[in-house]
Amino acid sequence: MTVGVLALQGDYDAHSRCLQELGASVALVRQPGQLDDVSALVIPGGESSVLLKLLGRDQFWEKLQVFVHNKPCFGTCAGAILLASEVENPEQSCLGAMDIRIQRNAYGRQMQSAIHQVDTVLGGDPMEMVFIRAPRVTRVGAKVEILASHQGDPVWLRQGEIMVATFHPELSKDRRVHAEFLRGMG
Repeated sequence: MTVGVLALQGDYDAHSRCLQELGASVALVRQPGQLDDVSALVIPGGESSVLLKLLGRDQFWEKLQVFVHNKPCFGTCAGAILLASEVENPEQSCLGAMDIRIQRNAYGRQMQSAIHQVDTVLGGDPMEMVFIRAPRVTRVGAKVEILASHQGDPVWLRQGEIMVATFHPELSKDRRVHAEFLRGMG
């Protein structure tokens, strides 16, 4: 089973390394046809509006839309924005794979980026979470499980085989988030 990492923008190399450290076979996905060769997909952070433009070519968006509703996916930061069912600040297209509303750049600009230690449902030591121009989840659907919250805001969530994080687990040495995604792939 091969995990794809969308390699259009963001730190896809860091996600790839995390998954490989955990024993996963990884393929960088740069063309829509490559989705046929992977069993799951990680959508890294970056700038969601730029990702939308890059995904607008060669029927990539349409193919990705089908993929995220049928296969395991994990989105971080901008990837979480794309997987949401509603986006605000401003409104934009999204894939609707997880029943959440998400607000872009909710915590301010780059200067407000921070690293926090956060407890999760996994137990154990608090997890280091790197927040960079992070979005905020403002509504959570009934079938969405909150895996971690920070200052009252959900920051790590799962709905079926879809997982999102408003932080960047690929920038931490802690591999529990990627391991949880791999476990959830069935």
